[in-house]
Amino acid sequence: MPPRRKLNEFERARAVAWFQDGVPKREVARRLHVSISVIVRLIQRFTATGRVQERRRPGRPKKTTPRADRLIERLALQTRSASSSIIRRQRRVATNTNISQQTIRNRLHGFNLRSRRPAVRPRLTPGHRAARRAFCRRHVRWTGQQWSQVLFSDESRFTLNHNDDRLRFCNGLGGLQPSPQNTLVSCTG
Repeated sequence: MPPRRKLNEFERARAVAWFQDGVPKREVARRLHVSISVIVRLIQRFTATGRVQERRRPGRPKKTTPRADRLIERLALQTRSASSSIIRRQRRVATNTNISQQTIRNRLHGFNLRSRRPAVRPRLTPGHRAARRAFCRRHVRWTGQQWSQVLFSDESRFTLNHNDDRLRFCNGLGGLQPSPQNTLVSCTG
């Protein structure tokens, strides 16, 4: 059986119409891809009340409207580094209503806007910038043949002609432990 889903009002009306036309409940459930118990409850509710609309569900009503939720989302997207308290303050100025920071966070999570730490990158000093400019000036006239001899990598350690004395082994060959068969003493190119 597929995961539970709610029937919309059109589907509920269609189910009742099919049932009134003589279609068995099991067939109605199959046509709408829902459990037969959903159709049984729907028919019982329809015969008792004469309506197919869902009953009002108990529980506390939402503090914000869909329009207010969109405002919260827009404020968060305009200022990506804004905290929930800043968004709350901006919203209070815009709408003159007050809601809690937790409500703001709940709405942001509902829009899949989660707080994340910014990526850390090395600080570029004036010396770094000067070195980059000098590199660019030295290599501005290089041909494609010369650039094809260069290896660009984000690795920080290169060993081309000597052993770096590190033991390496393949991790992932059926759970093999480090042993002489799967240990490389040198990785020279």
